[in-house]
Amino acid sequence: MKTVKQVLITKPVKIYSVTSSTSVLDGLKMMTEKNISALLIMETEVLIGIFTERDYARKIVLQGKASKDTPISEAMTTDPITVSSTDSIDLCMQIMTDKHIRHLPVVDEKQVSGMVSIGDVVKFIIADQKQTISQLENYINS
Repeated sequence: MKTVKQVLITKPVKIYSVTSSTSVLDGLKMMTEKNISALLIMETEVLIGIFTERDYARKIVLQGKASKDTPISEAMTTDPITVSSTDSIDLCMQIMTDKHIRHLPVVDEKQVSGMVSIGDVVKFIIADQKQTISQLENYINS
């Protein structure tokens, strides 16, 4: 069984977060600077929410709110769905598909250890399948 931990090993360990009082505009600026589409919302190292491009579109733009004047707490998704580093990649895919989400914070013992995106998971699965195919070809040819 392939696990979330194996996906995290393949990517840089960077956790981008802001506090709930950060303005939506400042959150968007950080997302642009870091080339990411989701930010974790943390208070004293505790995950309290997630802010995504979808949250921005639905909770700010469509409601006519000003990004500069709105705290990210008004637009974030509270109690985000999380996974642990020991959970399977298959579980991540199932959650993302069933819940229509693209990002899963990874939390172990109440501490955030990373985040996996749908892109991370798909990339990992493809690489794993290529490796399996290569091993099978080598076995057949030997």
